[in-house]
Amino acid sequence: QVQLEEFGGGLVQAGGSLRLSCAASGNIVVINSGAWYRQAPGKERELVASVSGGRTNYLDSVKGRFTISKDNPKNTVALQMNNLKPEDTAVYYCQANVYGYSFGSVDFWGQGTQVTVSS
Repeated sequence: QVQLEEFGGGLVQAGGSLRLSCAASGNIVVINSGAWYRQAPGKERELVASVSGGRTNYLDSVKGRFTISKDNPKNTVALQMNNLKPEDTAVYYCQANVYGYSFGSVDFWGQGTQVTVSS
């Protein structure tokens, strides 16, 4: 069984930084791709950043401020968030497409971590 556990959420003032990390555990061969989504109260979940095959993509509003990275030996996906703004406040979710010999390639989700940016 594969689990994704998220770390690094919290409360920060506007202009500050946070680093979110998502660790995959279980019978994993490799993380094929990873992504971070967020959902603010009353809004739909949106894709913030993704990484696959060395390519990255970002939501326009976070370009230049957020950086996503994938570390295969450590089975982690991280999101470095700089110059945070109050509108970045949301629950952030990690998503990873993981390959294992026993189950093939499957998408997994983390439980979510709260990020709150005060003005």
